[in-house]
Amino acid sequence: MLKVYISEHVKELGNLAGLRAAELMKETIRKKGFANIILATGTSQFETINQLISDPEIQWDRVQMFHLDEYIGLSIAHKASFRHYLKERFINLVPTLKMGHLINGEIDPDLECQRLGELILQNPIDVALVGIGENGHLAFNDPPADFDTEKPYIVVDLDEACRAQQMGEGWFETMDDVPMQAISMSIKQIMKSTHIVCSVPDERKAQAVADCLTKPVSNIHPASILQNHPHCDLYLDTSSASLLPKNL
Repeated sequence: MLKVYISEHVKELGNLAGLRAAELMKETIRKKGFANIILATGTSQFETINQLISDPEIQWDRVQMFHLDEYIGLSIAHKASFRHYLKERFINLVPTLKMGHLINGEIDPDLECQRLGELILQNPIDVALVGIGENGHLAFNDPPADFDTEKPYIVVDLDEACRAQQMGEGWFETMDDVPMQAISMSIKQIMKSTHIVCSVPDERKAQAVADCLTKPVSNIHPASILQNHPHCDLYLDTSSASLLPKNL
């Protein structure tokens, strides 16, 4: 069941999403003794991750982290590298983390997809933190997304709208600097997560949010698949929710 929460401000949205993710992680650790999580990156996740790592009750030595996507051919030293992002904003701040499984986009992408796929199949995900792109993508599964592949990780082509978003957020100087391909967790793999916590701030995401919540599930609006997840919490602010019907 998809539950939607609308906050007044971006920081409140992120805090609430982080609190929910922390609650789910602690509950999972109490029940199973460990928790496997997915972390998203990008500007939409700043407050959520900050809230998560500030929780003193999370037993990080019982947590394994996977992440959603990474550009192919981009150095880990580049400010847009998601490995760089996660090391700087999460891994270095959680020294007791049991394991962080990062995507290496600088080696053979097919072999890297295979390596990560084998790892995640052995460690089913309990809590996934995700976002929605301006083009409705989920991870880097741009429209029309592959809803059918059983592979946990896949090589994807990035469409122009996706690449423009990355430049617009300040990660790259020009469109020519934005990579054309990435390694992404697949739609089916994301949907296998027991719980999904989705954070989507900003007016620039409003049309994508409206398309993914009010239109039928379709790979043209990839994140619309979240309508089918049994335990998904979607956190919006008044800007990203501005095109939704009042009675949603």
